[in-house]
Amino acid sequence: MKRVQIGSVAATAAKLALAAVVTLAAALPAAAADMPAPAAARTSYLSPTPTSDWIVTIGIEARVLPKFEGASSSMLRPFPILRVRKADEPDQFRSARDGLSFAILDAGAFKLGPVAKLRFGRKESDDNNLRGLGDVNWAFEAGAFAEYWPAHWLRTRAEVRQGFGGHHGVVSDLMIDGIYKATPQLTLSAGPRLTVGTAASTSPYFSVTAAQAALSGLPVYDARGGLRSYGAGTQATYAFTRQWSGEVFLEYERLAGDAANSPLVVQRGSRDQLQVGMGVTYSFSMPGLW
Repeated sequence: MKRVQIGSVAATAAKLALAAVVTLAAALPAAAADMPAPAAARTSYLSPTPTSDWIVTIGIEARVLPKFEGASSSMLRPFPILRVRKADEPDQFRSARDGLSFAILDAGAFKLGPVAKLRFGRKESDDNNLRGLGDVNWAFEAGAFAEYWPAHWLRTRAEVRQGFGGHHGVVSDLMIDGIYKATPQLTLSAGPRLTVGTAASTSPYFSVTAAQAALSGLPVYDARGGLRSYGAGTQATYAFTRQWSGEVFLEYERLAGDAANSPLVVQRGSRDQLQVGMGVTYSFSMPGLW
């Protein structure tokens, strides 16, 4: 794939995301005119009328994101979407940074449950900047999330996940999202992000061993844990019908700490990491398994 600099990608992606949101907003009157009126008893436009125990949401996203962590070039990747909730629960907000999760404890404003996430690996053949650094396998991260809504328009969320495979450390994501219901169909959101991780979760992606230094020409570097990145994200979600929804989003993070000071980032990459994407989802009901 053609190599693209993050600087130009950031500008282009931001323009594309903005254009998508503007186009989406411009299409609202026509889409609303063609859409059947919602039933009076429905409490959430995003929620299909509950006819069984569970509501399952599946979908696909297309994301433009860095080719590897700390890269200055980007690539296009598909992402699956899967959400499950009880039929008597309203559809809940989800950001592009959220892991796959399911609330076991749901006390209204407070939710707690398991969460999982995949972390991309990398191959040194993927990019000339990785030559001599070896391959890093995909990592599966599993743990728990806690979510608290201080107000109906404000969500706070924390995820703590243990890695398996490509890394064996612990990663934690902290997110805050302000949510604005522009219309019954259109939801806008934005908020800050923070990621911290142990040395075992950071080293495989940002350290340079003596052997790797000899092969790559980069200096030896030992990346430790701590603050890994901070940034912000924004998203627009539009419900075309009770079952079909579309979304566009932009997530920016600035590498920090030992990740930011890695020779791979300083000499061959960028501390500015950007993801932009759009997706579509479909919701349907099914009998509950318990």
